[in-house]
Parts: sequence; C-alpha cells; structure tokens
Amino acid sequence: MTELLFLSRGEVMESVTMAEAVDSCEEAYKALSAGRAVAPVRVPVEVKKHNGVTLFMPCHLPGVDSTGVKVVSVYPGNVKRGLPTIAGLMVMVDATTGTPVAVMEAGYLTALRTGAASGAASRQLSRPDARVAAILGAGAQGRTQLEATAAVRPIEEARIYDVFEESARAFAAEMAPRLGIDISVTQDPGECVDGADIVCCATTSWTPVFPGDRLKPGAHVNGIGSFTPQMQEVGEDTLLRCSLVVVDSMEAAMEEAGDLLIPIGRGSFRKEDIHGEIGQIMLGKKHGRQDPEEITFFKAVGVSVLDVAVGHLIYEKAIDRGLGTRVRL
Repeated sequence: MTELLFLSRGEVMESVTMAEAVDSCEEAYKALSAGRAVAPVRVPVEVKKHNGVTLFMPCHLPGVDSTGVKVVSVYPGNVKRGLPTIAGLMVMVDATTGTPVAVMEAGYLTALRTGAASGAASRQLSRPDARVAAILGAGAQGRTQLEATAAVRPIEEARIYDVFEESARAFAAEMAPRLGIDISVTQDPGECVDGADIVCCATTSWTPVFPGDRLKPGAHVNGIGSFTPQMQEVGEDTLLRCSLVVVDSMEAAMEEAGDLLIPIGRGSFRKEDIHGEIGQIMLGKKHGRQDPEEITFFKAVGVSVLDVAVGHLIYEKAIDRGLGTRVRL
C-alpha cells in the first residue's frame, strides 16, 4: 500500500533555508546545461474566462535520482479576491519504483526556488560589493527575491515598488526587521531602480515595469515575473543596455520569454545576442561579469529542474526532522 508524506506550506518553509535553496538551484542549473536532466518544456493550460493559467512541470534529475511534477496556477485576479496569485502542489516520485512518495504545497516552493534561482544568478553576475537592491512587485515572489539577494550579497538597503502602495508598505514592514536592512517604499518605479546595484522584477505585468535609462552602470537585473511570449516585464531599453543577457534555459526562453521574443520579433535584438545559460557560466563554459561597469540581465521563465531539486531537498530535510503527515492511499 502506498504511503505519502504530506507537507503543508509551513512545513515546507521550515524544511529548507534560502541559502540551502540557492545552492540546490545552482546544482540544478549545472545539471540542466550539462544535459544531465530530463526536463520537458512545461505545458500551460490557459483558462481565459478567468484570466488564469495552470502549468504542468515534470522533471527527472539523475544526479539526485529524483523525479517530480509540479502543478501550479497563476491567477493575477486573485489579489482582488484576497487569494494568492500563485498556488499549486508538488508531487515527488521515487525514481526507482515510480511510486509517489510526497505531496507538498507548491505556492511557497515556487517562490522559494524562484528567489533562490535569482540568488544563484546574482552570485554569478552582480558586483560582489552590491549593497542596494530594488524590488518591483511586493508579492510572495518579491519577498524571496530580496531574501535571496541578501543571502548572496552584502545588501544594506532595499527599495520596494508595487502598483498597490499598501502592499509595498506591508512588504517593507515585514521584510525590514526580518532581514535587518533598511527598506523604503517608492512611489515611482524609476525612483526604485535609480542607483540600485541589483534589480529584481517579480510582477505579472505585460508591459515594462521600469525605465531602462534609470539603471546605473554596473547594475544587475533579474527578470522572473513574465513567463509567456506576450509578457514583457523588462523593456527593450534595458535589454539594449546590457553587456550580458543570460537565460535559465535557452529552449524554454525561446518558447516563453516575451522580454526577449518581442524584441527579437521587432528586429531590435537577436537570439545570437543571448550570451548563454546561467548553468554554462556556473560550469565555466561561458564567462560571467568581466567589467564592474557593465549591466547584466538574467531572464528566467522558470524550469522544472529547480522544483525537483528543491523539492527533493525539502523531502529529505522533512524526513530528517520528522515533519509532515503520513497518509496511506
């Protein structure tokens, strides 16, 4: 009889630290770029009537001998309903027998691994002395973006911008004491990124969220909010200022990254202008930042290797700590 370990959101949060998740994502990116992962491009199911999408994301990581699939929904309209924009479940499968072994809440898992992904990229591409962070988007994703940034760089100050000012103020009130840094709420996205060393975009916007001419020389930008060919969270004015444009997965980016596909379609940017995958830099196959003044951009649409890598780590940690509820099916 199959026995599953069920992990709640709180138990997922308790299982793994951000620093551990960053390291896990780095190993996952290496596996992806080295061809050591079975990770099909995710399958989106649009629900146009309700302005939402549900994504199905499977993966097998031979390195940790783990298989899993995440089912996650993105419904921007949930904000007005008082519900999370992102909700989902992660199912972990025993790679030896194909038997499901765990089910965990995936809303926080998604925020955790996405923040950790930007943390891993920032460790490769941002200036080591980066001290000022700008976060655009005050949701769960924005919180883990800042947490991961602070985990890999000596962040002393952060700015937060959101179209809903109340959300930005709640973000600052929660994250400032949690991370022990000064966080200011800005009224304008240009003001938010002005002078920032690391800029993290974590919104569901379909149009660019900040003016690229406000970026300082040496800034690094993480774009993680847009995940369809029609969404362009980071504009061409930013893209064309970047010395290095790096993606999580070339295959996935060419399917889903509107930030790149829209400029490519207009002829202002080329696929050949993409420097490569972040995993290639981590493996030493591509160079990272070479000049303290250059502007760099990491574009992530989200790949299933991160979910399985971090999900596997959560599962192992939960077992070690006696977390979760076991249920016989």
